[in-house]
Amino acid sequence: MGCSSCSTGSGGQPRGCRNNGTCGTDGCNKLTVFDWLSNMSLPGGQEAFDGVEVRFKNSRKEFFRNTEDLTLSIGDVVATQAKSGHDVGIVTLTGELVKVQMRKKNVSPDSELPKIYRKATQKDIDKWQKCRGKEEEIKKRSREMAIILRLEMKISDVEFQGDGSKATFYYTAEDRVDFRQLIKDMAKAFGIRIEMRQIGYRQEAQRLGGIGSCGRELCCSTWLSDFRSVSTAAARYQQLSLNPQKLAGQCGKLKCCLNYELDTYMDALKDFPPADSKLFTEKGVAFCQKTDIFKGILWFSYKDDPGTWHTLSRDQVQEILELNKKKAKVTSLEEYAQEHTREEKVTFENAVGQDSLTRFDQPKGKHRGKRKKGRNRKKRNSKNA
Repeated sequence: MGCSSCSTGSGGQPRGCRNNGTCGTDGCNKLTVFDWLSNMSLPGGQEAFDGVEVRFKNSRKEFFRNTEDLTLSIGDVVATQAKSGHDVGIVTLTGELVKVQMRKKNVSPDSELPKIYRKATQKDIDKWQKCRGKEEEIKKRSREMAIILRLEMKISDVEFQGDGSKATFYYTAEDRVDFRQLIKDMAKAFGIRIEMRQIGYRQEAQRLGGIGSCGRELCCSTWLSDFRSVSTAAARYQQLSLNPQKLAGQCGKLKCCLNYELDTYMDALKDFPPADSKLFTEKGVAFCQKTDIFKGILWFSYKDDPGTWHTLSRDQVQEILELNKKKAKVTSLEEYAQEHTREEKVTFENAVGQDSLTRFDQPKGKHRGKRKKGRNRKKRNSKNA
């Protein structure tokens, strides 16, 4: 999610506004929300909601109260209240839509919230940028300390508080980790207060971002705000190969996009017979081998001949099942399969036209031959003369 003015130019330096994702348009922020009420005035007598949504590093967002009645707009850098000291963040949403976001995250609009102190001064911004510049080096050193202590954990991200007095280390681990000695070593080496926060693998991918196998930015780092459980049943219903390398995302878990079309497949499968359906014929019992939901056809094979598949439509299978319920058997699947192939015969026309793909190449050869013949004739005439 990058706006054109913040895109990186030659030499790795940002061009345009040169704010590295802190521009007022909020186009390059993660999980941004479009304020469609920004141009609408409130009804008479109604006071504006004093809640403000503020974004910090990566996708972390929190809600604050504008108790000082500051004139805030999207993209403003503000100094906010923290447990100790102050933090610096960017305003991402103001007004009535903040209520909707709070209810979405199960936060009551009337609950007690921390407040916004002021708009950040240049001194606050300089200190904040200086702390942000040290994060990569500190993350590298903290990983080395964890390796020396033989801790089975991965420190994935470091976030400094705006005033530089505290740093939050986000890590992932399979089991519980005793990092008390690690905190002592890091506090002594960095001279700041340390907070360790464990996150899941999906939250790690959300914070770090990346490009998915589809070629687009990860959904979790751009617009997806809630993580629903994904099971292999979603892949089975969509008839996807159960290949872990293809079904897993960058987080190592099943891709969240497996749930996007699952409801549509579930609705379509309601009209299909169960996958374990058996067709009883005089030739033998047939089992379902494959289903094509979009074309509405199924493939069956006899128990004695599993290598030979017979194509049947959904209605034909339902008809045979109804006959089997009445203790009646059909002669064979071949008769139904032949009828289905007759119905499937469709004549396709070339929408582009009947021209050949090499129609532009052939005249070149002809013209070249004519030119060569003309040149040879001129040479002969000149010699005779």
